[in-house]
Amino acid sequence: MSEIRLYVSTTEQNANRVLDLLGFEFGEEDFAIATTEVDEKADIWEASIYLMMEDEEAVRDRFAGAIAEEFAELAIEREVIPDIDWIAKSLEGLTPVRAGRFLVHGSHDRDKVQVHDIAIEIDAGQAFGTGHHGTTAGCLEVIETVARSRKVRNALDLGTGSGVLAIAVRKLLPIPVLATDIDPIAVRVARDNARRNKVVDAIDFRTAPGFHSTAFREYGPFDLVIANILARPLIKMAPQLVTHLAPNGSVILSGILANQRWKVIAAYSGQGLSHVRTIWRNGWVTIHFTQGKG
Repeated sequence: MSEIRLYVSTTEQNANRVLDLLGFEFGEEDFAIATTEVDEKADIWEASIYLMMEDEEAVRDRFAGAIAEEFAELAIEREVIPDIDWIAKSLEGLTPVRAGRFLVHGSHDRDKVQVHDIAIEIDAGQAFGTGHHGTTAGCLEVIETVARSRKVRNALDLGTGSGVLAIAVRKLLPIPVLATDIDPIAVRVARDNARRNKVVDAIDFRTAPGFHSTAFREYGPFDLVIANILARPLIKMAPQLVTHLAPNGSVILSGILANQRWKVIAAYSGQGLSHVRTIWRNGWVTIHFTQGKG
């Protein structure tokens, strides 16, 4: 059964309001909702809900009803999401990524694993596209540092993608891990990767747009929050993210270009976090913050 996306095109402000309305309507159900920037200069954004084709008629009616009072003029459009194995495609020819004790590798490189490595086998995930090795490796390096220096009782991997960071945390620490993503396909892939790495029963993978999910209240507050996303959404979610952080907790942020780092640091420092350090890899940075002293 194919997956589809129902969406409206509007301004950033209106898209955020539509997201709120969809959250009120579908918040407790297993549908992913999200906003996406289409054209920054023209201020064109899309607010979307992802669903299976068999649910289209009912969801379209509810979508229309949810926005009817405030945005009756917005037309609900439809996109069929192709069932492409972009995941395996993205890793063709990928060499292992080493960061501290971690070694992230494909099944074809199992022979590269050494005795003391914490091996993570991933044959799927967009997190390994061009330029993203640095963000993943940076996060892995900081995860290991935090595990050595601070008490970590639970963790959140926000925007889990391939699931590699959630898997890394669980392989390093015997703690509960919540891993979320707005894309249900990514969640399915991440769960499969955790199964491959024999930690699937120890990680709860959830489809969750932003913080619109009861899962964050069920598992939080978190001693460790990891978000390898992009600078702009990281800046926007700073207030919400920090509310889910436990006292003396750590935050690891990546997916940030080097020239964007000061805006991210300012956003999280403004929420009362302390900047511990910034790691640079191939033009990308990973930033470590703590609540309280570093």
